[in-house]
Amino acid sequence: MTDLAGLSPSAFTGFLGKAGIRRFFLVWDEERGEVRASHPQLAPLARLLGNDRRDFDRHEGFFVQVAPETGVLQGASVHRTCRGQAAGGVRFWRYDTIEEYLRDGLRLARGMTHKNALAGLWWGGGKGVMARGTGPDDSDPAVRRRVYEEYGEFMTSLRGCYVTAEDVGTSVEDMAAIFSKTRFTTCIPPSLGGSGNPSAPTARGVVRGMEAALHSLEMGDLKGKTVAVQGLGHVGEPLVGVLHERGVGRVVGSDIDPGRERTLRERFPGLDLTVRVVERGDNRLLGEEADIVSPCATGAILGPETIPRIRARIVCGAANNQLEDPERDAALLQEAGVLYMPDFLVNRMGIVNCADEASGYVDGDPAFEQHLGDTWDNGIYRLSLKVLEEARHTGKTPAQVALALAEERSFEAHPIHGHRGIRIIGSLVASDWARGADDGPLA
Repeated sequence: MTDLAGLSPSAFTGFLGKAGIRRFFLVWDEERGEVRASHPQLAPLARLLGNDRRDFDRHEGFFVQVAPETGVLQGASVHRTCRGQAAGGVRFWRYDTIEEYLRDGLRLARGMTHKNALAGLWWGGGKGVMARGTGPDDSDPAVRRRVYEEYGEFMTSLRGCYVTAEDVGTSVEDMAAIFSKTRFTTCIPPSLGGSGNPSAPTARGVVRGMEAALHSLEMGDLKGKTVAVQGLGHVGEPLVGVLHERGVGRVVGSDIDPGRERTLRERFPGLDLTVRVVERGDNRLLGEEADIVSPCATGAILGPETIPRIRARIVCGAANNQLEDPERDAALLQEAGVLYMPDFLVNRMGIVNCADEASGYVDGDPAFEQHLGDTWDNGIYRLSLKVLEEARHTGKTPAQVALALAEERSFEAHPIHGHRGIRIIGSLVASDWARGADDGPLA
């Protein structure tokens, strides 16, 4: 029997092609208490999810298609929709195996549930994942546009159970291509009435988390501090800018793009800046001599191999799902004397920006700015202080405290459309959504 989970995304799309499967789903069946696959050939993946105790959390659905024209593997993971439609960005990334692809979607969607809940948004958690390398060379602008148009068509087929946005590997121009084929998206270019790139607001929120951590440890403010930033792209660059405004003493950064140093030096003259060009997967920056380490690239980089090397007192960054194993690694950080600020507690402002998009725009919008201020109890700064105080009082990790609060809030039903997402998923399953693109039988 083929080890589906161990196949590369390209090999997996080949398997699907031979089986005549254009799209499929894996959904949680509450009555059976198991994961259900749309096709019997995919039952091993259903068992993989159903037997998992780390990343799978009764996710309501995982929907996947092989894009009809470009052949790119495109997916949408929906975690919990009590608070409303699942919402979160779509990333275009390279994955070594299908298991890695699925796990990334699961972890990211669950993280969005917690982030949206803590932010007080009436959205559930979802995430889009597209596997780079499963289609033609996307450096061709026409090909790339078609990839994202097809993702928009995919969104439309899902009837709004998931609303997409910008994430790693995706640009505002890509979001315009998605928007041309669906209304179930945010981060639309400003020229089309959207909010555009959410990275700058995200950076501002992460800095507020840093300031809460410094206050909690009685380390003063950011002035004169050294901050190590892993990833100097969409969020990392504006983060460096906010840190510069706050008067940090030094920034040490790393990125896979050799052009980042020149860009940052031109944009922030006078900043004491060191940039190291690294290969993908190089996490040495985490061991930098610094007051704060800020992971702003990809997730799952804090674990038994990297945590012992951390010399900073604080870890606070924009990357999603920074812990390899949330429970184990939060404890390891605490044992090492490192104050970890949970990503879903501090990096909310991108999704807040998206949530406000449909409501129109106000200059200096107080509904937006309250998340970044000092007075609102649910703002990033005050909520972070509350989480840190409870962690100190109880001996729990900040991650445990933040997660418990996020879980509690995530089950609060939207006052009008509570759990509408799971109803939409039920209608997709009942209407043979997967069979709309192939001849394979349903399980």
